[in-house]
Amino acid sequence: MISRRDLLAVSAAGAAMVSSSAQAATFGNPDEPPQGAMNAKSPGSLSDPGPQNPALAKQFPSAQTPPATDVGGLPMNWASFNNAPRRIQNGGWARQVTVEDFAISKEISGVNMRLSAGGIRELHWHQAAEWAIMTYGSCRITVLDVQGRPYVADLKAGDLWYFPSGAPHSLQGLGPDGCEFVICFDDGHANEFNTLLVTDWFAHTPPEALAKNFGVPAETFAKIPLHNLWIFQGTVPGDLAADRAAVAKHAEAPPYPFVYSLGSSAPVKESSAGSIRVADSTNFKVATTVAAALVTMPPGAVREMHWHPNADEWQYYIKGKARMTVFDTGPNARTTDFSAGDIGYVPRNLGHYVENVGDTDVQFVGVFRAPRYEEVSLSNWLAHTPPGLVAQHLNIDEKLIAQWPDTSPGVMPKS
Repeated sequence: MISRRDLLAVSAAGAAMVSSSAQAATFGNPDEPPQGAMNAKSPGSLSDPGPQNPALAKQFPSAQTPPATDVGGLPMNWASFNNAPRRIQNGGWARQVTVEDFAISKEISGVNMRLSAGGIRELHWHQAAEWAIMTYGSCRITVLDVQGRPYVADLKAGDLWYFPSGAPHSLQGLGPDGCEFVICFDDGHANEFNTLLVTDWFAHTPPEALAKNFGVPAETFAKIPLHNLWIFQGTVPGDLAADRAAVAKHAEAPPYPFVYSLGSSAPVKESSAGSIRVADSTNFKVATTVAAALVTMPPGAVREMHWHPNADEWQYYIKGKARMTVFDTGPNARTTDFSAGDIGYVPRNLGHYVENVGDTDVQFVGVFRAPRYEEVSLSNWLAHTPPGLVAQHLNIDEKLIAQWPDTSPGVMPKS
Protein backbone atom coordinates (compact mmCIF):
# COMPACT_ATOMS: atom_id res chain seq x y z
CA MET A 1 0.00 0.00 0.00
CA ILE A 2 1.18 3.53 -0.80
CA SER A 3 0.25 6.27 1.64
CA ARG A 4 -0.97 9.68 0.54
CA ARG A 5 2.27 11.15 1.92
CA ASP A 6 4.37 8.78 -0.24
CA LEU A 7 2.30 9.62 -3.31
CA LEU A 8 2.78 13.37 -2.78
CA ALA A 9 6.54 12.83 -2.36
CA VAL A 10 6.77 10.88 -5.62
CA SER A 11 4.72 13.56 -7.44
CA ALA A 12 6.95 16.33 -6.13
CA ALA A 13 10.08 14.49 -7.22
CA GLY A 14 8.60 13.97 -10.69
CA ALA A 15 7.71 17.65 -10.96
CA ALA A 16 11.27 18.58 -9.98
CA MET A 17 12.66 16.26 -12.66
CA VAL A 18 10.37 17.77 -15.32
CA SER A 19 11.40 21.27 -14.27
CA SER A 20 15.09 20.32 -14.34
CA SER A 21 14.89 18.71 -17.77
CA ALA A 22 12.92 21.64 -19.16
CA GLN A 23 15.67 24.00 -18.01
CA ALA A 24 18.40 21.78 -19.54
CA ALA A 25 17.30 22.63 -23.05
CA THR A 26 17.89 26.20 -24.17
CA PHE A 27 16.92 28.28 -27.18
CA GLY A 28 18.95 26.96 -30.12
CA ASN A 29 19.56 23.57 -28.52
CA PRO A 30 16.56 21.24 -28.18
CA ASP A 31 18.47 18.16 -27.05
CA GLU A 32 18.56 16.64 -23.60
CA PRO A 33 21.24 16.10 -22.50
CA PRO A 34 22.49 19.29 -24.16
CA GLN A 35 24.95 18.99 -27.05
CA GLY A 36 28.25 20.72 -27.66
CA ALA A 37 30.32 23.32 -25.85
CA MET A 38 27.52 24.30 -23.45
CA ASN A 39 28.38 21.12 -21.55
CA ALA A 40 31.87 22.45 -20.74
CA LYS A 41 31.88 23.65 -17.11
CA SER A 42 35.55 23.20 -16.25
CA PRO A 43 38.45 25.02 -17.99
CA GLY A 44 39.89 21.77 -19.37
CA SER A 45 36.68 20.58 -21.00
CA LEU A 46 37.34 22.40 -24.28
CA SER A 47 41.13 22.43 -24.39
CA ASP A 48 43.12 20.01 -26.56
CA PRO A 49 46.64 19.48 -25.17
CA GLY A 50 47.37 16.47 -27.41
CA PRO A 51 49.11 16.35 -30.81
CA GLN A 52 47.56 18.77 -33.29
CA ASN A 53 47.74 19.98 -36.87
CA PRO A 54 46.59 23.61 -36.50
CA ALA A 55 46.76 24.32 -40.24
CA LEU A 56 44.26 21.53 -40.88
CA ALA A 57 42.11 22.14 -37.82
CA LYS A 58 41.46 25.80 -38.66
CA GLN A 59 39.93 24.72 -41.97
CA PHE A 60 37.14 22.95 -40.06
CA PRO A 61 35.87 25.21 -37.27
CA SER A 62 32.49 23.46 -37.24
CA ALA A 63 34.23 20.18 -36.44
CA GLN A 64 36.28 21.72 -33.64
CA THR A 65 33.24 23.38 -32.05
CA PRO A 66 29.99 22.13 -33.65
CA PRO A 67 26.81 24.19 -33.31
CA ALA A 68 24.80 23.15 -30.26
CA THR A 69 22.07 21.93 -32.61
CA ASP A 70 24.33 19.28 -34.21
CA VAL A 71 23.41 15.82 -32.93
CA GLY A 72 24.13 12.18 -33.67
CA GLY A 73 26.66 10.84 -36.14
CA LEU A 74 25.90 11.35 -39.83
CA PRO A 75 28.43 9.84 -42.28
CA MET A 76 31.27 12.11 -43.38
CA ASN A 77 29.94 14.31 -46.19
CA TRP A 78 33.20 16.15 -46.97
CA ALA A 79 35.99 15.21 -49.36
CA SER A 80 38.40 17.28 -51.40
CA PHE A 81 40.45 17.33 -54.55
CA ASN A 82 43.01 19.33 -52.54
CA ASN A 83 44.38 16.18 -50.91
CA ALA A 84 43.71 13.73 -53.77
CA PRO A 85 46.94 12.45 -55.41
CA ARG A 86 47.58 13.85 -58.88
CA ARG A 87 48.54 11.53 -61.74
CA ILE A 88 50.89 13.78 -63.72
CA GLN A 89 51.97 13.26 -67.34
CA ASN A 90 53.44 15.44 -70.07
CA GLY A 91 50.36 17.32 -71.22
CA GLY A 92 48.48 17.56 -67.94
CA TRP A 93 47.31 15.78 -64.82
CA ALA A 94 44.21 14.41 -63.14
CA ARG A 95 43.05 13.48 -59.64
CA GLN A 96 39.87 11.75 -58.58
CA VAL A 97 37.53 11.04 -55.67
CA THR A 98 35.45 7.86 -56.03
CA VAL A 99 33.30 5.91 -53.60
CA GLU A 100 36.46 4.05 -52.57
CA ASP A 101 37.77 7.36 -51.18
CA PHE A 102 34.41 8.89 -50.19
CA ALA A 103 32.08 6.19 -48.87
CA ILE A 104 28.89 8.26 -48.92
CA SER A 105 29.24 9.13 -52.63
CA LYS A 106 27.60 6.07 -54.14
CA GLU A 107 25.91 7.73 -57.12
CA ILE A 108 28.68 9.99 -58.47
CA SER A 109 32.47 9.94 -58.71
CA GLY A 110 34.47 13.07 -59.49
CA VAL A 111 37.63 13.93 -61.42
CA ASN A 112 39.61 17.18 -61.53
CA MET A 113 41.74 17.43 -64.69
CA ARG A 114 44.18 19.94 -66.13
CA LEU A 115 45.36 19.92 -69.77
CA SER A 116 48.14 22.18 -71.05
CA ALA A 117 47.78 24.07 -74.33
CA GLY A 118 47.79 21.19 -76.81
CA GLY A 119 47.57 18.60 -74.01
CA ILE A 120 45.35 15.66 -75.03
CA ARG A 121 43.23 13.28 -72.99
CA GLU A 122 43.46 10.45 -75.46
CA LEU A 123 40.55 9.00 -77.44
CA HIS A 124 38.54 6.80 -75.07
CA TRP A 125 35.10 5.88 -73.76
CA HIS A 126 33.48 4.91 -70.47
CA GLN A 127 30.90 2.52 -69.08
CA ALA A 128 29.37 5.48 -67.23
CA ALA A 129 28.01 8.76 -68.59
CA GLU A 130 30.38 11.73 -68.28
CA TRP A 131 29.26 15.25 -67.28
CA ALA A 132 31.78 18.08 -66.84
CA ILE A 133 32.03 21.77 -66.00
CA MET A 134 34.88 23.96 -67.22
CA THR A 135 36.51 25.99 -64.45
CA TYR A 136 39.46 27.55 -66.31
CA GLY A 137 40.73 28.24 -69.82
CA SER A 138 39.36 26.65 -72.97
CA CYS A 139 39.06 23.12 -74.31
CA ARG A 140 38.15 21.36 -77.56
CA ILE A 141 36.01 18.23 -77.32
CA THR A 142 35.20 15.61 -79.94
CA VAL A 143 32.48 12.95 -79.60
CA LEU A 144 30.59 10.45 -81.79
CA ASP A 145 27.00 9.49 -80.97
CA VAL A 146 25.47 6.02 -81.33
CA GLN A 147 24.11 6.92 -84.78
CA GLY A 148 27.63 7.68 -86.00
CA ARG A 149 27.14 11.46 -85.98
CA PRO A 150 30.30 13.43 -85.06
CA TYR A 151 30.43 16.57 -82.92
CA VAL A 152 33.31 18.99 -82.27
CA ALA A 153 33.11 22.09 -80.03
CA ASP A 154 35.20 24.54 -78.04
CA LEU A 155 34.31 25.35 -74.42
CA LYS A 156 35.23 28.09 -71.95
CA ALA A 157 34.90 28.48 -68.17
CA GLY A 158 31.31 27.93 -67.06
CA ASP A 159 30.45 25.64 -69.98
CA LEU A 160 29.33 22.01 -69.66
CA TRP A 161 29.68 18.88 -71.73
CA TYR A 162 27.89 15.55 -71.50
CA PHE A 163 28.87 12.25 -73.11
CA PRO A 164 26.47 9.30 -72.81
CA SER A 165 27.81 5.96 -71.64
CA GLY A 166 29.82 4.34 -74.42
CA ALA A 167 30.17 7.49 -76.55
CA PRO A 168 33.81 7.76 -77.75
CA HIS A 169 35.40 11.15 -77.19
CA SER A 170 38.56 13.19 -76.64
CA LEU A 171 39.56 16.38 -74.81
CA GLN A 172 42.33 18.84 -75.69
CA GLY A 173 43.54 22.07 -74.11
CA LEU A 174 43.52 25.19 -76.28
CA GLY A 175 45.71 28.29 -76.16
CA PRO A 176 46.94 30.29 -74.48
CA ASP A 177 47.10 28.19 -71.29
CA GLY A 178 45.06 25.06 -71.75
CA CYS A 179 42.20 24.30 -69.42
CA GLU A 180 40.99 22.81 -66.14
CA PHE A 181 37.65 21.15 -65.49
CA VAL A 182 35.73 18.86 -63.16
CA ILE A 183 34.15 15.64 -64.45
CA CYS A 184 31.30 13.75 -62.80
CA PHE A 185 30.43 10.16 -63.71
CA ASP A 186 26.94 8.82 -62.95
CA ASP A 187 28.48 5.93 -61.00
CA GLY A 188 30.35 6.32 -57.72
CA HIS A 189 32.75 3.53 -58.72
CA ALA A 190 33.74 5.01 -62.11
CA ASN A 191 37.51 5.40 -62.34
CA GLU A 192 39.24 7.88 -64.66
CA PHE A 193 42.50 5.98 -64.28
CA ASN A 194 40.97 2.81 -65.76
CA THR A 195 39.10 3.65 -68.97
CA LEU A 196 38.68 2.08 -72.40
CA LEU A 197 41.57 3.59 -74.39
CA VAL A 198 42.05 3.40 -78.15
CA THR A 199 45.83 2.91 -77.81
CA ASP A 200 45.34 -0.05 -75.44
CA TRP A 201 42.98 -1.76 -77.87
CA PHE A 202 45.35 -1.27 -80.81
CA ALA A 203 48.33 -2.55 -78.82
CA HIS A 204 46.43 -5.68 -77.78
CA THR A 205 45.05 -6.58 -81.22
CA PRO A 206 47.14 -8.66 -83.69
CA PRO A 207 48.40 -6.57 -86.64
CA GLU A 208 46.70 -8.98 -89.06
CA ALA A 209 43.35 -8.31 -87.41
CA LEU A 210 43.94 -4.55 -87.53
CA ALA A 211 44.84 -4.84 -91.22
CA LYS A 212 41.58 -6.67 -92.01
CA ASN A 213 39.52 -4.26 -89.92
CA PHE A 214 40.86 -1.07 -91.53
CA GLY A 215 41.58 -2.46 -95.02
CA VAL A 216 45.25 -1.47 -95.05
CA PRO A 217 48.57 -3.41 -94.90
CA ALA A 218 49.64 -4.77 -91.50
CA GLU A 219 52.83 -2.67 -91.73
CA THR A 220 50.64 0.39 -91.22
CA PHE A 221 50.59 -0.43 -87.52
CA ALA A 222 54.32 -1.07 -87.03
CA LYS A 223 54.87 2.05 -84.93
CA ILE A 224 51.76 2.17 -82.76
CA PRO A 225 52.40 2.84 -79.04
CA LEU A 226 52.88 -0.31 -76.99
CA HIS A 227 51.61 1.47 -73.88
CA ASN A 228 48.60 3.75 -73.54
CA LEU A 229 49.02 7.52 -73.76
CA TRP A 230 46.18 8.55 -71.36
CA ILE A 231 47.29 12.22 -71.22
CA PHE A 232 50.03 13.41 -73.57
CA GLN A 233 51.35 16.60 -75.10
CA GLY A 234 50.12 17.37 -78.62
CA THR A 235 50.01 20.40 -80.85
CA VAL A 236 47.46 23.14 -80.21
CA PRO A 237 44.39 22.52 -82.41
CA GLY A 238 43.78 24.79 -85.37
CA ASP A 239 40.58 26.39 -86.58
CA LEU A 240 37.38 24.87 -85.15
CA ALA A 241 35.56 25.13 -88.48
CA ALA A 242 38.34 23.17 -90.20
CA ASP A 243 38.06 20.34 -87.65
CA ARG A 244 34.30 20.28 -88.02
CA ALA A 245 34.59 20.08 -91.79
CA ALA A 246 37.21 17.32 -91.53
CA VAL A 247 35.04 15.05 -89.37
CA ALA A 248 31.72 15.67 -91.13
CA LYS A 249 32.32 13.68 -94.34
CA HIS A 250 28.96 12.10 -95.19
CA ALA A 251 27.59 12.01 -91.62
CA GLU A 252 24.65 14.01 -90.35
CA ALA A 253 24.92 16.39 -87.42
CA PRO A 254 23.58 15.16 -84.05
CA PRO A 255 20.13 16.58 -83.17
CA TYR A 256 21.27 18.14 -79.87
CA PRO A 257 24.59 19.75 -78.85
CA PHE A 258 26.82 17.92 -76.39
CA VAL A 259 27.72 21.24 -74.70
CA TYR A 260 25.80 23.88 -72.74
CA SER A 261 26.79 27.34 -71.44
CA LEU A 262 25.60 27.08 -67.84
CA GLY A 263 27.64 30.01 -66.53
CA SER A 264 26.07 32.47 -68.99
CA SER A 265 22.56 31.00 -68.95
CA ALA A 266 19.56 32.83 -67.48
CA PRO A 267 19.17 32.13 -63.74
CA VAL A 268 16.06 30.27 -62.61
CA LYS A 269 16.34 32.16 -59.29
CA GLU A 270 18.05 35.54 -58.85
CA SER A 271 18.03 38.31 -56.25
CA SER A 272 20.44 40.40 -54.22
CA ALA A 273 21.00 37.22 -52.18
CA GLY A 274 22.46 35.34 -55.15
CA SER A 275 21.49 33.23 -58.13
CA ILE A 276 20.78 29.65 -59.18
CA ARG A 277 21.30 28.38 -62.74
CA VAL A 278 20.05 24.94 -63.77
CA ALA A 279 20.99 22.55 -66.58
CA ASP A 280 19.05 19.32 -67.02
CA SER A 281 17.33 17.39 -69.79
CA THR A 282 14.75 20.16 -70.23
CA ASN A 283 17.31 22.67 -71.55
CA PHE A 284 20.44 20.52 -72.04
CA LYS A 285 18.64 17.84 -74.02
CA VAL A 286 21.51 15.39 -74.37
CA ALA A 287 22.07 15.18 -70.58
CA THR A 288 19.57 12.42 -69.85
CA THR A 289 21.17 11.05 -66.66
CA VAL A 290 22.75 14.11 -65.01
CA ALA A 291 21.23 17.41 -63.84
CA ALA A 292 23.06 20.32 -62.23
CA ALA A 293 22.55 23.62 -60.41
CA LEU A 294 25.17 26.37 -60.25
CA VAL A 295 24.71 28.45 -57.07
CA THR A 296 26.35 31.83 -56.42
CA MET A 297 25.90 33.67 -53.09
CA PRO A 298 27.42 36.88 -51.64
CA PRO A 299 28.84 37.00 -48.09
CA GLY A 300 26.27 36.19 -45.42
CA ALA A 301 23.69 34.74 -47.82
CA VAL A 302 22.04 31.37 -47.23
CA ARG A 303 21.01 28.66 -49.66
CA GLU A 304 17.56 28.11 -48.20
CA MET A 305 16.56 24.99 -46.23
CA HIS A 306 15.46 22.39 -48.79
CA TRP A 307 15.87 18.83 -50.04
CA HIS A 308 16.03 16.97 -53.35
CA PRO A 309 13.52 14.13 -53.77
CA ASN A 310 14.91 12.45 -56.90
CA ALA A 311 18.67 12.11 -56.38
CA ASP A 312 21.68 12.52 -54.10
CA GLU A 313 23.52 15.84 -54.45
CA TRP A 314 27.26 15.84 -55.22
CA GLN A 315 28.71 19.32 -54.68
CA TYR A 316 31.89 20.94 -55.97
CA TYR A 317 32.93 24.22 -54.36
CA ILE A 318 34.44 26.51 -57.00
CA LYS A 319 35.23 29.53 -54.81
CA GLY A 320 34.64 31.04 -51.36
CA LYS A 321 34.05 29.58 -47.91
CA ALA A 322 30.82 27.83 -46.99
CA ARG A 323 29.23 25.96 -44.13
CA MET A 324 26.56 23.31 -44.71
CA THR A 325 24.27 21.62 -42.21
CA VAL A 326 22.53 18.34 -43.16
CA PHE A 327 19.52 16.96 -41.25
CA ASP A 328 18.39 13.32 -41.11
CA THR A 329 16.05 11.16 -39.04
CA GLY A 330 17.15 10.18 -35.57
CA PRO A 331 17.44 13.12 -35.18
CA ASN A 332 20.85 13.56 -36.76
CA ALA A 333 22.36 16.89 -37.80
CA ARG A 334 25.91 17.61 -38.95
CA THR A 335 27.62 20.89 -39.85
CA THR A 336 30.66 20.85 -42.15
CA ASP A 337 32.95 23.53 -43.62
CA PHE A 338 33.91 23.80 -47.29
CA SER A 339 36.47 25.77 -49.28
CA ALA A 340 37.41 25.96 -52.96
CA GLY A 341 38.26 22.54 -54.36
CA ASP A 342 36.21 20.66 -51.73
CA ILE A 343 33.41 18.20 -52.38
CA GLY A 344 30.16 17.87 -50.45
CA TYR A 345 27.51 15.17 -50.56
CA VAL A 346 23.87 15.08 -49.45
CA PRO A 347 21.78 11.89 -49.81
CA ARG A 348 18.39 12.34 -51.43
CA ASN A 349 15.57 13.73 -49.30
CA LEU A 350 17.87 14.88 -46.47
CA GLY A 351 17.22 18.47 -45.44
CA HIS A 352 20.14 20.87 -45.76
CA TYR A 353 21.19 24.49 -46.14
CA VAL A 354 24.45 26.24 -47.09
CA GLU A 355 25.76 29.52 -45.65
CA ASN A 356 28.41 31.82 -47.09
CA VAL A 357 30.72 32.31 -44.08
CA GLY A 358 33.52 34.12 -45.94
CA ASP A 359 34.05 37.67 -47.14
CA THR A 360 33.82 36.88 -50.89
CA ASP A 361 31.21 35.20 -53.08
CA VAL A 362 30.62 31.49 -52.67
CA GLN A 363 30.03 29.48 -55.83
CA PHE A 364 29.37 25.76 -56.02
CA VAL A 365 27.75 23.35 -58.41
CA GLY A 366 25.35 20.63 -57.27
CA VAL A 367 25.27 17.57 -59.53
CA PHE A 368 22.49 14.97 -59.52
CA ARG A 369 22.18 11.54 -61.13
CA ALA A 370 18.76 12.34 -62.55
CA PRO A 371 17.25 13.65 -65.80
CA ARG A 372 15.60 16.63 -64.07
CA TYR A 373 16.50 19.04 -61.31
CA GLU A 374 14.01 18.76 -58.42
CA GLU A 375 13.90 20.65 -55.13
CA VAL A 376 11.47 21.04 -52.22
CA SER A 377 11.68 24.31 -50.25
CA LEU A 378 10.91 24.10 -46.52
CA SER A 379 9.47 27.63 -46.36
CA ASN A 380 7.41 27.07 -49.50
CA TRP A 381 5.91 23.89 -48.06
CA LEU A 382 5.01 25.50 -44.73
CA ALA A 383 3.70 28.67 -46.40
CA HIS A 384 1.30 26.49 -48.40
CA THR A 385 0.12 24.53 -45.36
CA PRO A 386 -2.87 25.83 -43.34
CA PRO A 387 -1.31 28.41 -40.99
CA GLY A 388 -3.27 27.17 -37.99
CA LEU A 389 -1.79 23.71 -38.48
CA VAL A 390 1.76 25.08 -38.71
CA ALA A 391 1.20 27.30 -35.66
CA GLN A 392 0.13 24.29 -33.57
CA HIS A 393 3.31 22.45 -34.56
CA LEU A 394 5.79 25.25 -33.88
CA ASN A 395 4.14 27.57 -31.34
CA ILE A 396 4.59 30.51 -33.71
CA ASP A 397 1.99 33.21 -34.28
CA GLU A 398 0.09 32.83 -37.56
CA LYS A 399 0.82 36.48 -38.43
CA LEU A 400 4.55 35.71 -38.41
CA ILE A 401 4.04 32.53 -40.43
CA ALA A 402 2.27 34.65 -43.07
CA GLN A 403 5.57 36.54 -43.58
CA TRP A 404 7.51 33.42 -44.60
CA PRO A 405 8.60 33.16 -48.26
CA ASP A 406 6.05 31.32 -50.38
CA THR A 407 7.90 31.35 -53.72
CA SER A 408 10.90 29.03 -53.11
CA PRO A 409 13.45 31.88 -53.24
CA GLY A 410 16.40 29.49 -53.44
CA VAL A 411 18.79 31.92 -51.72
CA MET A 412 18.10 34.29 -48.83
CA PRO A 413 19.99 37.45 -47.81
CA LYS A 414 21.98 37.89 -44.64
CA SER A 415 19.55 38.53 -41.78
